[in-house]
Amino acid sequence: MERHIRVRGAAVAATLLLTVAVAGCSDPSAPPGSPDPKASGPRSAPPAGGGPAGGDVLPGMVGTAEARTRLAALKVAPVGTMAGYSRDKFTHWAQQGNKCDTREVVLERDGKDVTRDAECRAVSGTWKSLYDGVVVTEAAKMDIDHMVPLAEGWRSGAAGWDAARRKAFANDMTHPQLLAVTAASNRSKGDQSPDLWQPPDKSSWCQYGRAWTTVKSVYGLTVTEPEKKMLTTMLDTCSS
Repeated sequence: MERHIRVRGAAVAATLLLTVAVAGCSDPSAPPGSPDPKASGPRSAPPAGGGPAGGDVLPGMVGTAEARTRLAALKVAPVGTMAGYSRDKFTHWAQQGNKCDTREVVLERDGKDVTRDAECRAVSGTWKSLYDGVVVTEAAKMDIDHMVPLAEGWRSGAAGWDAARRKAFANDMTHPQLLAVTAASNRSKGDQSPDLWQPPDKSSWCQYGRAWTTVKSVYGLTVTEPEKKMLTTMLDTCSS
């Protein structure tokens, strides 16, 4: 009986220690400034590189009601300056292991039947571009777009970030910040905000509006009045 009590006591103590350790852990993969998923409930997102949920083509998307709440909470401010901006200040594409960088990981995530060569470059597959609905079978015709462009991020708050935060923003596969789209649609978009450019395929507006709002909310970026108005219009195209 005495031996049984000692073993049980040790097991209970170990369980308590494990519980405390788990409760105190944080997600080291989350980008700087990301909400704590334990404290924020619906603001949590799938792990980096994880696939999208439901009918969405991007990971980490919030629902329409949550997107409206986040949009209302975003700080409205005039367009910021481009002084000091350089794409080189946003490290991309980051290495993701096994010779793969962020671009190649997103290409595989967003495509179907993607095969790679020994250097992790996509050599075949099928991709459907969210912006224009075009189906592509050549990886060279696809770009990896930053939902909120790096320059737009700079104008709306990233100018004050450190290098680590900018790198996280430029390589974020947890939130809906990166997606494979046709090179033509990506270059048409450039660094423009939603009031100045909208995806030509209007059926994508609901996802686009939710994704843009999610990213700006996660990173604490500002919006302009025209930008906020157009995002509202996009969210109004959602069925729920």
